[in-house]
Amino acid sequence: MIGPVDHVYYWTRDMDAAVAFYRDVLGLTLVRRDGNEWAEFEAGPIRLALHGADERAGGGATVVFRVDDLDGTRWLLEQRGASFDEFVGEVEGFARFATFRDPDGNPVQIIEYHG
Repeated sequence: MIGPVDHVYYWTRDMDAAVAFYRDVLGLTLVRRDGNEWAEFEAGPIRLALHGADERAGGGATVVFRVDDLDGTRWLLEQRGASFDEFVGEVEGFARFATFRDPDGNPVQIIEYHG
């Protein structure tokens, strides 16, 4: 059902500063950047990513679990009491994801990659 942790991401209001910090200060290798929306770094078996946010948002982290069947896993987790956000996200041609919350309101996501 739930696979391994795929990646963890932080929300950031200043993508350039955040990328510079993780790349230049911590020495992580930047493997993907999509403008001010997304950046991914090699950080061992779990990737570290940055997600762009506007001035009202920022901070906090989201853990993302890889699954083979997004719809089936979502259904099973709902049967077990998870309450998902209405929105199911998609990065066209890449992946679909869905978000639910733990008891403290922290976001948790499941992601299914295409292909």
